[in-house]
Amino acid sequence: MDALRLIEISRHALAQSRSVPETVAEAWQAQALAQAIGSRLAASGPAELRGEARGLGEIGGRGCGVLDHPMVRSGGVRAAQLTEVADPEAVLTGLNVLLGEVGIALVAVACATDDEGLYWQCIETIDAADESSDRVRGMLRRLAEHEHERPPEAVRGRAGPERPVAEMDSAAGAP
Repeated sequence: MDALRLIEISRHALAQSRSVPETVAEAWQAQALAQAIGSRLAASGPAELRGEARGLGEIGGRGCGVLDHPMVRSGGVRAAQLTEVADPEAVLTGLNVLLGEVGIALVAVACATDDEGLYWQCIETIDAADESSDRVRGMLRRLAEHEHERPPEAVRGRAGPERPVAEMDSAAGAP
């Protein structure tokens, strides 16, 4: 399944989480997805992203280190369905939004709990999501820089006009 679709599914599942265990499980699912996307981009993404992508994969792995959670086991790890990252910029943008939503959801859980263990799990996962988000933003900057370095024709995905502009204007009936 394409990464963008998995991000959409994850955002929806997080938004629909009604209990603390569901919210925590969805946060772990998001970190597992960040890990999978990072690993995929490190292996076969744009060359300018590979170093940062490896870091994202490592951070995502730390953030989802507690994957023996019952909610995760019952539905499996969603990130295992990842088959492609067709549009790295769109995927990274969507992943950044998801990680922000995870942070917000976990802050709410951490503030509402009396369970010290759960509190610290939330804090650790918030830190991992924040660090993952930093990596994602770094990759987005690298993509933007790379876009600016390419000639305009390559950015638009075409070679530009084959005839001089003046010839095209006269052919189109322009004065």
